Amino acid sequence: MKAAVCRQGEFAVQEIERPVPGPGQVLLKVLRAGICGSDLHARVHADDTAELVTEIGYDHFMRTDQDVVLGHEFVGEVVAYGPKCRERWRVGTRVVSLPFRRDEADDVQLTGLSAKAPGAFAEYLLVDEAVTMPVPEELDSDLAALTEPLAVGYHAVARSEIGRGEVAVVVGCGPIGLAVILMLKARGVRRVVASDLSPARRRLAEQCGADVVIDPAAQDLAAALGEHSMHFQTGPALIDFALESMRKLQVIPGLPWWRLMALGARLGQVPKGPVVFECVGVPGMIDRLCTDMPYRSRIVVVGVCMEPDVIRPALVSNKEMDLRFVFAYDPDEFRATLHLMADGKIDARPLLTGTVGLGGVTAAFAALGDPEVHAKILIDPESSSSSV
Repeated sequence: MKAAVCRQGEFAVQEIERPVPGPGQVLLKVLRAGICGSDLHARVHADDTAELVTEIGYDHFMRTDQDVVLGHEFVGEVVAYGPKCRERWRVGTRVVSLPFRRDEADDVQLTGLSAKAPGAFAEYLLVDEAVTMPVPEELDSDLAALTEPLAVGYHAVARSEIGRGEVAVVVGCGPIGLAVILMLKARGVRRVVASDLSPARRRLAEQCGADVVIDPAAQDLAAALGEHSMHFQTGPALIDFALESMRKLQVIPGLPWWRLMALGARLGQVPKGPVVFECVGVPGMIDRLCTDMPYRSRIVVVGVCMEPDVIRPALVSNKEMDLRFVFAYDPDEFRATLHLMADGKIDARPLLTGTVGLGGVTAAFAALGDPEVHAKILIDPESSSSSV
C-alpha cells in the first residue's frame, strides 16, 4: 500500500506492507485523515517529545531517525477483522476510532505517533475494535475525520465545569481553540470572547459562534469581558466591594448578615472571574493570563507548551485563580463529539480549509504554517492533488 512516510522531518510517498489485523484489531481503508498540531510538532521535534513522554512511562514515541506514518485523526471503512473480534460492523461500514492500540508484543501504542503503530497518512491502518465507533449515516466523512480534535475541545469544556451564565474567554483560535468555541456554544454558554492575532482565525471564530472577537494587539482582552459586576481587576476594587457589601448587609436590623452572605454565595452572588481557555501553548502565556484576567478566574490550559515555563505562584494565590491542565479526552466524550456533529448541534465546517492526496502532505504541512490560509487540511489517500 502507499503511505506518506516521515523520516528526519521529510515526507516521501512509499510502498509499504499492508498491515494485517491481529487479535482484537480491525483493518480500515482510510477515507480521510486530518493533520494535527501535534503532527506539525512531532515532524521536527519528535526527539524532545519522546524524552518528555518517557517520564510518564511511554517509551515508544516516534524518533526523527525512524520511518513513521503519522495520522491520528481519521475516518475509514471496515475492510477485515483479526482474530478474537466481535465483528460488530459489516465490511464497508464507516468508523472512527480512538488513536491507540496494542502492537504484536501486546504493548499499548499511540497510533500515528509511534513507529510501532503506523497512522492514517496511508491507504490502510489498524485500529482496536474496542475503541472503534460507527459513523452515523447523516455525517459526511470530512466532518467525521474531525471527531478526534473536536473531542479535545469537548473534554476541555467539560473539565472547566463552566455554567451557561459564566463568561468564557478563548485565547488562540487555531483548530483546538475553534473546537472549544463550538463546544462552549453547544453547552449553551451565552457569552464567548475569542482572541487571536490572525484576522483569518478571528473570522473563523465568529463563524464558530464566538460572541465577541478581538485582536489582542489592538484591544484589551479584559475590557472585552463586558459589563459584569462580579469581575474585579484589582485588589482594592475587590476589597471595596467587600466593605460596601458588609455595610449593606448590616442595614437590616435583626437579620444576621452572615446568613445573607451564605445565601448569596449559594445563589452565585460572589466575586468570580471568567473561565479562560488557553489554546496557544507558548511560554509566558499562562503567566500573562494570570496577570491580566480578573480575580478568581478559572484558567483551563489546553495548549501544549513544549518548553519550560514560569508562573508566579504568589500572584496566582493572591488572585485566587484556578489552573486546570487538560489533555485529550475520554471515550464517552469522543462518542459524544461524533454525535453532536451528526445531530447538527455543532457545525465544524468552518475548520475545513483544504484537502490533498498523499503526495501533497509536504505542501500541506508547509501551508499550515500560515494561519491566514488554513485551519484544518485533510488527506484523502485516493486524491491525486499535491497542492492546497
